[in-house]
Amino acid sequence: MQESDVKPWYKQFYPWMLICIPLSSFIVGGFVIKFATDGTNTLVVDDYYKEGKSINARLDKLAKAEELGIRTTLTTNESGFVVEFLSGAPKTGEALKLDFYHVTQPEKDFSTLLTADASGVYRSSKEFINSGKWRIRLTPMDEQWKLQRMVVLPQSSKITLEP
Repeated sequence: MQESDVKPWYKQFYPWMLICIPLSSFIVGGFVIKFATDGTNTLVVDDYYKEGKSINARLDKLAKAEELGIRTTLTTNESGFVVEFLSGAPKTGEALKLDFYHVTQPEKDFSTLLTADASGVYRSSKEFINSGKWRIRLTPMDEQWKLQRMVVLPQSSKITLEP
């Protein structure tokens, strides 16, 4: 083999392969560090004591709904939301608040206001566009009671909400 037949090192495959392996690990490590230090995790609670006290308050609201015998059905369709009371309907006809909490993406959470029509059926014209697993919560404006449930939407059948 002559000296002119030998390629310089930078034109050969194996030196570049040996350089790329540790270089790629540094690049991936940089991305891991960036993702680990970028922002806060919104699913982790910092103050466990306050969170525990608020859970007890939430349980009181569920107990109040059970005491009042409140049961409803929720229907979602392209024109909005419909809530019909099976029992325990509010006598005053006050507006209700329907909250949707996405289980993993808090930026998708939203609320809508439901108002009663002449027949006592509560309706909202807000369109629902995101599918997935949701925690829904129904409360009056004074938040004396609450109903909640975990559901997968969209759903063509009626969703029963009870304490």
